Amino acid sequence: MRPWGLWYGLFGLRSNELVMVTSWPQDAATVSVLTDALPAGAEVLELYEFVPTVRPVTDDPCTRAGLYVFRFFDVRNEDVEEIAQLSATAWETFEAASTYQSVPQALFCQRDRSSEQGVMLLLTWYDGLNSWQASRQPAPEAAQNFRRRAQLTLGTVAYATRLVGQ
Repeated sequence: MRPWGLWYGLFGLRSNELVMVTSWPQDAATVSVLTDALPAGAEVLELYEFVPTVRPVTDDPCTRAGLYVFRFFDVRNEDVEEIAQLSATAWETFEAASTYQSVPQALFCQRDRSSEQGVMLLLTWYDGLNSWQASRQPAPEAAQNFRRRAQLTLGTVAYATRLVGQ
């Protein structure tokens, strides 16, 4: 197991909850190893086995200070590739904006996509809440792809977080 990041909630998470993302070899037994390593009194509330789509390309840990927004998408598994491509293309102008600072860190899909519906996770870094707010009005090229992605999405929930220790 390699830690990728540990975040505490600003909005959307309880004050005693953390989000932990780790990187594992393809054949690792994540659930038993993870639950055995927790401190006394801690428990796993939700566990997903994700694989990267277009990002990240390495499992180097997140270290940048700022706001990290976790957005979980309920999707049809048959739409995962299109959602990933729409996102990657939109990021070309989304990241280059001069009115805010933002870098999508990851877009994951579930390892097992054998069921009709699944979950994807988008993790985006912003330098702060003002950039997050300004990014709601991206360049027209990005906005078009984000609208199409929204059409393919069955529902979303987002959590605003910061890295532990930042």
